[in-house]
Amino acid sequence: MANAYWPYFDPEYESLSLRINPPRASVDNSSCPECTVVKVDSVNKPGILLEVVQVLSDLDLIITKAYISSDGGWFMDGDILYFLFHVIDQQGKKITDGKTIDYIEKALGPKGHITAGAKTWPSKQVGVHSVGDHTAIELIGRDRPGLLSEISAVLANLRFNVAAAEVWTHNRRIACVLYVNDDTTCRAVGDQTRLSLMEEQLKNILRGCDDEDSEKVARTSFSMGFTHVDRRLHQMFFADRDYEGGGVTTADQVDHTPSFKPEITVERLEDKGYSVVNVKCRDRAKLMFDIVCTLTDMQYVVFHAAISSDGPHASQEYYIRHMDGCILDTEGEKERVIKCLEAAIRRRVSEGLSLELCAKDRVGLLSEVTRILRENGLSVTRAGVSTVGEQAVNVFYVRDASGNPVDMKTIEALRKEIGHTMLFNVKKVPASRNAYKEPEASIAGWPKTSFFFGNLFERFLA
Repeated sequence: MANAYWPYFDPEYESLSLRINPPRASVDNSSCPECTVVKVDSVNKPGILLEVVQVLSDLDLIITKAYISSDGGWFMDGDILYFLFHVIDQQGKKITDGKTIDYIEKALGPKGHITAGAKTWPSKQVGVHSVGDHTAIELIGRDRPGLLSEISAVLANLRFNVAAAEVWTHNRRIACVLYVNDDTTCRAVGDQTRLSLMEEQLKNILRGCDDEDSEKVARTSFSMGFTHVDRRLHQMFFADRDYEGGGVTTADQVDHTPSFKPEITVERLEDKGYSVVNVKCRDRAKLMFDIVCTLTDMQYVVFHAAISSDGPHASQEYYIRHMDGCILDTEGEKERVIKCLEAAIRRRVSEGLSLELCAKDRVGLLSEVTRILRENGLSVTRAGVSTVGEQAVNVFYVRDASGNPVDMKTIEALRKEIGHTMLFNVKKVPASRNAYKEPEASIAGWPKTSFFFGNLFERFLA
């Protein structure tokens, strides 16, 4: 890396700055006729951009434009960062619901998430949500058709109820976070013997997938309490180095989703002391979150940024430095950033068919559904499972076992097999702007939420 451009600051200085300059947030519906304008200013500290973007993304808001700059102006460092976001809802309309507006202003204001310092509010770390009486299980390993069915069968046989889960696949790897509880107590699993048995059986399943890739071993872990699932999945894949091995450039992947190949460049602005990252790709929901999340996890700090959408396309520009103050100096560093951002953009991409199934929750429901999908020759590329009250909602993005689009005859056979026991809906995911559109659910007090994980846990477990 090149020479550093900023000095070391004592962490106590950050705490003092937060007390002197608490964050401010406002939601403006009068300045722009097409969108809602969200304005935030806060002390410039590592990770602050991710915290702000995460609040907006967790509400499933679409960011059409954004500008980020320090109080010193463009190309000048300052203690305060200014954020301006143009946002719309999933229907392309302004944010008019009073409760949503109030939540944004509180979450981004002086008493919200972004004032949280690790020393003062350990339970308010970036993107962290309480998951109540549930045990979180994290799994990552080599993907294969039917693997999710095998994982859910282990949990069902051990009488663990899957209350929620999110599953991503990318570059022949699978990562998932599952929230389970004991089917008799409906509380987190505290029996270490049962946990050890579950861990061993899950490891055996994943270990069988890694025979061809000895350097990337399967891993499982357990935790109680807090996580933000989308960010955690990004972290798991990043640690697993899913960006290696060709990623977006392999022929079979490009054939499946040609419209998703991003154009990413990294340039040096040496006289100003920045590396400039430019991303151009097809626009979709949560694109900015995925990019900022990856830059943050790679220990880069964003000082200035400009984001815009032009029809189906998105253009995002970030002026960054490493946390040690250095800019990207070598071609190897630039190539690694490009590969990691490509991977981050592709992990959430889903095209083809989505199957939405709703039924009364019970132990073994996920196992039953995934078994039927496997027996009908379907491979799950992404999945989200949630529980609202007594209802379980499963959403699966599927292809056939060879990775090709699903024959509609297979879907009709599937509908006949399970349509009499649960609500069954099939959607073709369009190849258009914001193609990744999460299903809607109506929960008292909130105009919209998601069957995936943005802000779901703090609501359905409340």
